[in-house]
Amino acid sequence: MNNVNNRLRRARKTRAKIAELKVTRLSVHRTNTHIYAQIIAESGDMVIASASTVEADVRKNLKNGGNIEAAALIGKLIAEKAVQAGVTTVAFDRSGYKYHGRIKALAEAARENGLSF
Repeated sequence: MNNVNNRLRRARKTRAKIAELKVTRLSVHRTNTHIYAQIIAESGDMVIASASTVEADVRKNLKNGGNIEAAALIGKLIAEKAVQAGVTTVAFDRSGYKYHGRIKALAEAARENGLSF
């Protein structure tokens, strides 16, 4: 097995547990150049809010979309959008990534701006 398959296996296990709990989830995906976050409904069929470093208004404020500063900004944005949509409690789906670096920065920024998980 390679690293991608290992990450996807870990992600499947996390998503299965979150689906069993029937809670709204904050799903995160990262690439070398960008980071993406989505708030997904309990049923898993609807995206309530999303934010990423690909968005035009975010790109104006950032020099690089693949660093901790960018992840913290996306965490802040996703938390603000979620609170506007009426979501305050979520389960954190880190998509099999380690809770470290950009993933950790995004999570901490989201917590500071009104989300609890």
